[in-house]
Amino acid sequence: MNNTLSKPVKSGVTRALLLLALLAGALYAGFPVLWMISSSFKSNTEIFAYPPRLITDSFSLRTYASVLSNPEKVRFFLNSYLVSILVTICTLIVGVFAGYSFSRYNFRFKKPLNMIIISIQAVPPITLLIPYFSLIVALQLYNTYTALVLTYMVFTLSYAIIMMTGYFNTLPRELDEAVMIDGGSSLVALWRVLVPISLPGIVSVGVYTFMIAWNEFLFALTLTKTNDMRTVPVGIQLLMGQHSYEWNEMMAMSVLGSLPVLLLFLFFQRYFIAGMTAGSVKG
Repeated sequence: MNNTLSKPVKSGVTRALLLLALLAGALYAGFPVLWMISSSFKSNTEIFAYPPRLITDSFSLRTYASVLSNPEKVRFFLNSYLVSILVTICTLIVGVFAGYSFSRYNFRFKKPLNMIIISIQAVPPITLLIPYFSLIVALQLYNTYTALVLTYMVFTLSYAIIMMTGYFNTLPRELDEAVMIDGGSSLVALWRVLVPISLPGIVSVGVYTFMIAWNEFLFALTLTKTNDMRTVPVGIQLLMGQHSYEWNEMMAMSVLGSLPVLLLFLFFQRYFIAGMTAGSVKG
């Protein structure tokens, strides 16, 4: 009798401890974000006031107005949007074709190519900084959008090909064969049948690619030299002056820079999780 009663008690205690642990983890992860948002509505002086306050009495949108009314800072956002969208589109097109080829065809050097693609994921990007800088300068692409797009695609394509190959592997070959029996080509089977039902995988690759391109800092700093070509991460770093830091504007730009990725992930969350799960089942 006592053992029967103790089981629900133990289960309730375990559940309560789990909820407390999750709450503590959420607070630990979310507090810096809340502080960033709060600081974006303060003046530089108030940010360092003691005792620190999360909620300010002098709530103001002046910092956001200052950022959005500055053509140079707005250009940072436009550059990030342009580069990230181009990288995402190009990566998806190449990734879908390459993933379909690796999934459906046997060709020479397939295994070595697959190993090279996988090994790229293990290479730290910083080790490629100097070689890529030299290559971009030699190709006369320094301080151009093309340099950023091509460089980012080196790191996003490997993930895209691996994910799309794994996703196409989960789709039965009978779908391709049915199209070909009706007189269609493999290209028709890909775009009219496989691509529509592969939307979760494609969206997950697109969201991941956009996030990588949007948040990248090191290559964006190294491969550009003028402010009209800088992206948001570099623009935030430029607010760190020699004698003073514009902390409130840095926080405002960080908030504005986080919104596209956050909204993109929230909007496509269902597809993103489904694509990540399906693409890792088989490969």
